[in-house]
Amino acid sequence: MEDQSLLSEETISTKIYYIRNQKVMLDRDLASLYGIETKVLKQAVKRNLSRFPEDFMFELSQTEFNNLRSQIVTSRWGGTRILPSAFTEHGVLMLSSVLKSDKAIQTNIQIMRIFTKVRQMLLDTTEIKVDILQIQKKLENHDKNIELVFSYLDELTDNKEKESERVKIGYKK
Repeated sequence: MEDQSLLSEETISTKIYYIRNQKVMLDRDLASLYGIETKVLKQAVKRNLSRFPEDFMFELSQTEFNNLRSQIVTSRWGGTRILPSAFTEHGVLMLSSVLKSDKAIQTNIQIMRIFTKVRQMLLDTTEIKVDILQIQKKLENHDKNIELVFSYLDELTDNKEKESERVKIGYKK
């Protein structure tokens, strides 16, 4: 039986952003999901900074932050003085070793499942695109083949017309 306190997939998936060509979650969203303050999350990360290399976590640039803020119509960023940190899938996974509460562990499990689903959806989409490209190539070849058949038919009909113009030789009935 599933725990009623589990977060919905939609709640989590709406907090996954695509920044620097990777799927990430922001520190404030993660803190909210874990039920802690953002400064507590940042402090735990600071204490364990060696666990978070640049491919696990990075700070957004001012431009990235402004772009992200403009994408989120209902801005709840307020007077943020510190640029948010973005955690990649591996960074979120690493957070489970830093934040040891039961809620953090359960939330991390859910987040990992969502990341896996998103990755699978992207793979499925890529496979569909490849299939569509293959179909398009086949159709292009079919078009060329059909044109070729029609040109042969045209030649045959031209030849028939030429044959009908010839004087027939032989016995007449």
